[in-house]
Amino acid sequence: MKRISIDPITRLEGHGKIEIFLNDDGSVENAFLQIPELRGFEKFCEGRLAEEMPRITPSICGVCPEAHHLAATKALDAVFHVDPPGPAKKLRELFYAAQFVHSHIAHFYALAAADFVVGPDAEPSVRNILGVVQKVGVEKGAEVIKHRSYAQKIQAMIGGTATRPVCGLPGGMSKALKEEERAEIEQMATSTVEFAKFTQKLFADVVLANQEYVDLILSDIYADKTYYMGLVDENNKVNFYDGKIRVVGPDGKEFVKFEAKDYLDHVSEHVEKWTYLKFPFLKNVGWKGFVDGPESGIYRVAPLARLNAAEGMATPLAQAEYEKFYSTLGGKPVHATLAQHWARVIEMLYAAELMLQLAKDPEITDPNVRALPTETPTEGVGVVEAPRGTLYHHYQTDEDGVITSANLIVGTTNNHAGICMSVKKAAQGLIKKGQLNDKLLNMVEMAFRAYDPCFGCATHSLPGQMPLEVNIYDSNGELQACLKR
Repeated sequence: MKRISIDPITRLEGHGKIEIFLNDDGSVENAFLQIPELRGFEKFCEGRLAEEMPRITPSICGVCPEAHHLAATKALDAVFHVDPPGPAKKLRELFYAAQFVHSHIAHFYALAAADFVVGPDAEPSVRNILGVVQKVGVEKGAEVIKHRSYAQKIQAMIGGTATRPVCGLPGGMSKALKEEERAEIEQMATSTVEFAKFTQKLFADVVLANQEYVDLILSDIYADKTYYMGLVDENNKVNFYDGKIRVVGPDGKEFVKFEAKDYLDHVSEHVEKWTYLKFPFLKNVGWKGFVDGPESGIYRVAPLARLNAAEGMATPLAQAEYEKFYSTLGGKPVHATLAQHWARVIEMLYAAELMLQLAKDPEITDPNVRALPTETPTEGVGVVEAPRGTLYHHYQTDEDGVITSANLIVGTTNNHAGICMSVKKAAQGLIKKGQLNDKLLNMVEMAFRAYDPCFGCATHSLPGQMPLEVNIYDSNGELQACLKR
């Protein structure tokens, strides 16, 4: 059996490799996404004061530290049994909308656009951010950088810093927003809405206007019929910061909707020996292996899943794009993995609109941004939608507020089984008779890249152990020894 390694895989956060095994006739027998890195955040959170979690957990990842900061902060609200005042919730949401703009710009333009704007069959030397800038023009490239910096600045104004925020406290926020800051945010948000509209047009002109690209998006090799999970508001509209977790089936019908505190009633995790990353699944359906369909408990999260799990967007321009999305791609739910990219730019527009909406809200500068905790700390769960999917932080403490156990399930972990299925299906659909070239291998990588995975966030071990396994093969491919830690 022939083995093909794509190591390292490119244009992602973290480290990973793809192992493809071919039969004698050159067809793909199997393909694996392997994650060779491990981070043990849960274990070394134990023994820390719970209030430290919003400052510690953002260090898990430099791409979406705001997601971990707010999930930790919301978990502390629950641990200390305190409900933040309305202005604090709005300020958190404004801060978080900026994070989504920043993250989605980074992924679409720097990591994903090379596969569409430049093209999946372009030379590797131009299949990158520089190739994208060359294609769209230096002026538009400057707009990308400018609006990503706007989002970073808004996060810094509210969060204290752009990358390691310190604004979240149990019961609220560390400081109120000043009027001059609000006015500046409104100006930047107005510009960001226009930039997000430009991004929609770019996607329509370059991707949707190219029938070859549309056919690629809708092709069976990039489709898996799974369950979908995402946060929704009281009207079942997409919400990044708060709401209930809604799950729909492969048929698009609601399967379950639950509160954050009840997540363990619905989600469990499966372990495989060949990767450090776990495989969450729906407990009430069960783990059936790496297969899709209603009998498999595998679900997916992130932009496509959020749109599938919801019944619309809460802002008008994003809602119009949402409707266009489903009318173009054949109705709900959309199972096309590559449609993640379109869903992502729709979310970018929603986040920009939300930033502007909140910047104009009279309550956003209200100084009442903290309710002081008065009760004994116990246990709490905080959930937000990270750009890469539903993010769970669950802390248990003693009566002094010291962490006794912590569990984190991040977006990429939720997507892990789906990513593995997508990689295998793409490899089997693209590689025939052992014929390989750079274009085909890049198109296999496109299957995981659509998820915008972050393996720095995702890899961790609840027991704090590193189940390292080293297999030693001879020149004939026969296993000679297996070393385990």
